[in-house]
Amino acid sequence: MTGKPDKTARDIARHADRMKSKRDDPGPSPLRGIATFGMIGWSIAVPTVGGAFLGLWLDRVAPQDFSWTLALILAGVVLGAFIAAARINKEGGGR
Repeated sequence: MTGKPDKTARDIARHADRMKSKRDDPGPSPLRGIATFGMIGWSIAVPTVGGAFLGLWLDRVAPQDFSWTLALILAGVVLGAFIAAARINKEGGGR
């Protein structure tokens, strides 16, 4: 025994610290970016298409001077934008 600190134990501890920091903050990833892009797309598309279908139905059932379809498509886009913005902020996109 030479009294030197155990290099292997230090290496293991340093490696474990690196693994923990990578797990806690994975950093940017192309796949994560694609997933976020898809999630934002669906967040906007679903309310927009839902508004269009509801508007078509309302145009037949309760006709007005304005187009329910156009009004609800616009409302769906606005609602989708708010949903997408909330999800981006939740994911940490506004760092």
